[in-house]
Amino acid sequence: MTRYGLGRLAWVAAALAAILFALTPLVWMVLTSLKSNREITQETSLVPESLTSANYVSLFSGREFGAYLTNSIVVTTLSVAIALILGTQAAYVLARFRLWGGMQRYVGFSLLMVRLLPPVVIIIPIFLVAQQFGLLNTQLSLIVVYATFNVTIVVWMMESFFREIPVDLEEAAMVDGDTRFTAFRRIVLPLAAPGLVATGIFAVITTYNEFLFALVLTSTPAAETMPVGAATLIGRINVDWGAMSAAGVIGALPIVVFSIFVQKHLVRGLTMGAVK
Repeated sequence: MTRYGLGRLAWVAAALAAILFALTPLVWMVLTSLKSNREITQETSLVPESLTSANYVSLFSGREFGAYLTNSIVVTTLSVAIALILGTQAAYVLARFRLWGGMQRYVGFSLLMVRLLPPVVIIIPIFLVAQQFGLLNTQLSLIVVYATFNVTIVVWMMESFFREIPVDLEEAAMVDGDTRFTAFRRIVLPLAAPGLVATGIFAVITTYNEFLFALVLTSTPAAETMPVGAATLIGRINVDWGAMSAAGVIGALPIVVFSIFVQKHLVRGLTMGAVK
């Protein structure tokens, strides 16, 4: 076998090993969700002896998991939508206009610094503000907090995507009678769609999985999200591993479905703004 063939074989083996490493925990979680608690704690086999849906039924029959999942979907959808609407316009301004003293080169990174702060550092001030405005234990408090943090990511990522789009296209549209905003909506946004999708996926995943703010700002199933609801399955004495696995499977489904629908834009979006 030639050196080229050996190299290609090594790459294929590495790719298969990476896929196996990524899929093994997922397969284990799915199989565990189909076992009884007795089989999980007492048996050592990976494949369940008898399939059961009791873990899934228990989540929706007496544990309010439907409310947790609904809250996660509503909060994630609204907060990411608000962040994309506001962040894309701010990123466009930074990419196309000059600010005083060349500040456009530093604003994006300065906004990103807010996201880099550990959440535990600012959780108490945010809690006090939410308490002052009567927003504790509401979806609105989570939507406002998540949208605020997501805007910084959207601005930082979308600015590089907009810089890659030739400004001549917008100028030609404005010569034909379009306003600046119309040219942005009709010309720039469609061209930046892959980057917008990639940014949206990143924001959706980080928002959907967020735990600390949801834990502190909410206290009942009326506003608690899926990560907090899954944590309630951990008791002081034991852990309901079957229900935990079922919660993981159901909680992952919205993200998987969302990724399937937007996957054609994902790869191009991840590479489109790589070169600044």
